[in-house]
Amino acid sequence: LIPSYFDAQMVTLRKLIYKNFFRACTFLMLLEIVLINRMSAKTLEALSGERLFIQHCSGCHINGGNVIRRGRTLKLEALKRRGLDNPEAIARVALEGVGIMDGYKDVLKDGDNQLVANWIWEQAQNAWIQG
Repeated sequence: LIPSYFDAQMVTLRKLIYKNFFRACTFLMLLEIVLINRMSAKTLEALSGERLFIQHCSGCHINGGNVIRRGRTLKLEALKRRGLDNPEAIARVALEGVGIMDGYKDVLKDGDNQLVANWIWEQAQNAWIQG
């Protein structure tokens, strides 16, 4: 009699634990989905900007420097000195070019210049510290 009472209580306790465990897991999965969706647009934009930079810009502008003309870097002070003090100005240069640098309007798709410019501006704000 006593063992069956405890067995019944254990079964009830197990059901309660499983039920709450699955509720907690469901809640955590939904929370993760919400957070991923909220962050994913910004993250995807940054990854796209970085990919475009690597593909089209890094040959000359390694880590924001410039292997052709040392003074024409993508470092924050150099950008500001040339009036490129916002992503929109950088995006124009990416499309149209400046000085001896050709623009990339023939290879960048719609909006790509803004993606790469946003990424460059973010890197310049962080002193091109990767990580």
